[in-house]
Amino acid sequence: MKEKTPASLNDRIAQRVRDLRADRGLSLDALAVHCGVSRSMISLIERGESSPTAVLLEKLATGLGVSLASLFDEPAPAADPVARAADQLQWRDPHSGYLRRNVSPGGFESPIQIVEVLFPPKARVAYETAAREPAIHQQVWVLEGVIDITLGEEQHRLETGDCLAMVLDRPMSYHNPSRKPTRYAVVIATLPLRK
Repeated sequence: MKEKTPASLNDRIAQRVRDLRADRGLSLDALAVHCGVSRSMISLIERGESSPTAVLLEKLATGLGVSLASLFDEPAPAADPVARAADQLQWRDPHSGYLRRNVSPGGFESPIQIVEVLFPPKARVAYETAAREPAIHQQVWVLEGVIDITLGEEQHRLETGDCLAMVLDRPMSYHNPSRKPTRYAVVIATLPLRK
């Protein structure tokens, strides 16, 4: 399965960030303050002129109240509820080198998203995640290898077959301590707003 070209991914991310910001009635300045990313960087991302890292995208997702995976969704809802393997979007983080594949049908109306990650040996990535409304729950299921996950003050070592459930409400980091790639699935569920 080949990775999509960076230009088309950057365009998709640009459109999603613009649409989500507009849906929330946020100016560039307001989003910048809300997520801790400079106005100029958000502008570059919205014009598709930047190859943002996973850490930067997570900050934007937190500020917009969505999951990181949703920034890769199709702009229009998917007509087909089947995501064929050959059509599943892949993206490589320019900083850590991790490769993520959105397994779920892009844009399909569902509170659940599935992402597969191939995490390089010795790689690290840290997110300044904070609570969102609606709440986003995530489970990480290790398919091959080992991954160390720090969630706030909690530390977890997961090996093949292990699964960790969490709420995305505090800083977190991933580290592959081994000399082999680790492959894991992330299942993300967004719960409806409480009334």
